[in-house]
Amino acid sequence: MSDQIQTDQIVTELAGGVLTVTLARPEKKNAITQAMYAVLAEATNRARTDDAVRVLVFKGQGDSFSAGNDIADFIALGSQGQQPAQMPVFDFLKALADLDKPAVAAVRGRAVGIGLTLLLHCDMVVVAEDALLSVPFINLALAPEAASSMLLPAVLGHQRAFELFALGEPIDGRTAVAWGLANRAVAADQVDAVAAELAGKLAARAPNSIRKTKRLMRDAERLWALMQREGEAFGSQMSSPEAMEAFMAFSQKRAPDFSKAG
Repeated sequence: MSDQIQTDQIVTELAGGVLTVTLARPEKKNAITQAMYAVLAEATNRARTDDAVRVLVFKGQGDSFSAGNDIADFIALGSQGQQPAQMPVFDFLKALADLDKPAVAAVRGRAVGIGLTLLLHCDMVVVAEDALLSVPFINLALAPEAASSMLLPAVLGHQRAFELFALGEPIDGRTAVAWGLANRAVAADQVDAVAAELAGKLAARAPNSIRKTKRLMRDAERLWALMQREGEAFGSQMSSPEAMEAFMAFSQKRAPDFSKAG
C-alpha cells in the first residue's frame, strides 16, 4: 500500500508502514516556514495515531537537510508581536514530544538549527560523511529550542553541547557519529537508501514493543514542559535589541556587532 500527499513545500508518502516526510524547498536549502511547520505537525501526529504507520522518516530534497527556520518568516511574525508559542512551530514541537513511534532522519548537506535539534527526537540518524550540522542560536541572539538545551548535553556532554550552542560552528557527519549524534555516516548518495533500509527493519519489528520501549526511554511531559520554557526564552530574545542586530546583520550578510549589548 502506498499513498502520497504533496503540498508546495512538504511531501509525505506512506509505503510499507513507513511514512516519509520530505522537506521540499531545495531552492531555500529547505528553510522551514510556519506554513511548513503546520504540515510537519500534521504529519507527525498522523504517524503517532495512524495504525498504518510504523516508522516516520524525515529527509530533505536537494543538497541540504534544512537551513533551519526561515529567518525572514520569523522576523515578519516577530514584528507582528507573535510569540513562538503562538506559532505552528510549537504544534510541531508538541507532536515530536508526544511521538512514541520510531523516527529516522536522512541528512545530507547542511542541518542548521532545528535541522539539527530535530535529530535529537529521531531514534536513528543517517548522515552524509560531509554533512555539516550546527545550532547557531546564539549567533542570532536567540535561545535553544525543541528541548535541545537538555537533549544535546545528554548526548554530547555539557562542554561539547555548549560549544556548539555558543560558537555556532558546524561539525561534520563523521564527527556526529563519533560524538553519538548519529548512527551511520555514509557517502552522500547513499544516505536515503541506508535510512530507508533502517526504517524497513524497524517497520518489521513488533510495533507495540517498540512503542513501549521508546516511551520508557523518553519523558514526553518533561520534554514538553522544557520546550515551553525554551519558548519563553526564545520569545523574549526574538524581540530583543541584540536579536534585531543579529537579524539585520544576517540580511545584510555581515557579522553582527554585540559590543553595545548588555
